[in-house]
Amino acid sequence: MLMPLVYEHPFSIRFYECDAHGHVNNATYLRYMQEAAFAASAAAGYDFARYAALGQSWLIRETEIEYLAPLVYGDTLTIKTWVDDFRRVRSRRMYEFYKNGGPDPIARAQTDWIYLDTATSRPVAIPDHLKAAFFPEGIPPGIPAQEGKRVPFPEPPPAPPGMFTATRRVEWRDVDGVGHVNNAVYLSYIEDTGIQVGAAFGWTMPRMAEAGFAIIPRQHRIEYLQPALMDDELAIQTWVSNGRRSTATRHYLIRRVHDGALLARVNTLYVWVSTESFRPIRIPGEFWKDFEPNIVA
Repeated sequence: MLMPLVYEHPFSIRFYECDAHGHVNNATYLRYMQEAAFAASAAAGYDFARYAALGQSWLIRETEIEYLAPLVYGDTLTIKTWVDDFRRVRSRRMYEFYKNGGPDPIARAQTDWIYLDTATSRPVAIPDHLKAAFFPEGIPPGIPAQEGKRVPFPEPPPAPPGMFTATRRVEWRDVDGVGHVNNAVYLSYIEDTGIQVGAAFGWTMPRMAEAGFAIIPRQHRIEYLQPALMDDELAIQTWVSNGRRSTATRHYLIRRVHDGALLARVNTLYVWVSTESFRPIRIPGEFWKDFEPNIVA
């Protein structure tokens, strides 16, 4: 079996990467993935200078990540990453996260990248020499076209009457060197929106802490449709579906206000946990009752 180039990238967890629970913030994982992807590409002979000379670059189209165990300050992290496939203009990169040299992954992720002409920002065919660099043993048969392996982004259910909308303006700190809101920042946007919608329905962060529970993401799936730019005003719409004993899915649509364009959409699976043990608990009935208008029947 022909194997892809597998690259391992180490990180040391810094205090400022952790949130109020003492865990690495979920958006930070995407920043780790981005750094690991850049380093893996450079190791294959395609660093920023090489792409600049080619006049081509990569742009993220979709990301999915599942969190299995938390990272805390002082931990060490190794990301193992490799290219899973190539299509004509798209490529999927896989990631596994390992904590403190342990044998089992504490997170798994994948990212779908689109190959672009930098001058036009239009997709272009991935050249064979680039494919060969990431499959040094030879490109497996069928790699150039793997359409059947993609699962389309799931359509969210229709929003209930109590759909919540938060607005915000894109700030300078949100924008990266490409001039777009960085892909990881979208998770910060929806995190802030989740806190706002909680407060709007009577469940502030202090109230949840007093009740002895927290709501943490177990899985994100994000589809990036159009870039958000500096000073864009965004409307983030959100509602809940698929409630279970200790989990529920929250849907987010991120739109540009002045023309209503859909820029990104996110499905996040949340789990309710005890703040003492961080193990799953039953969602409090009072919480569900207060959120009824925001939940799909």
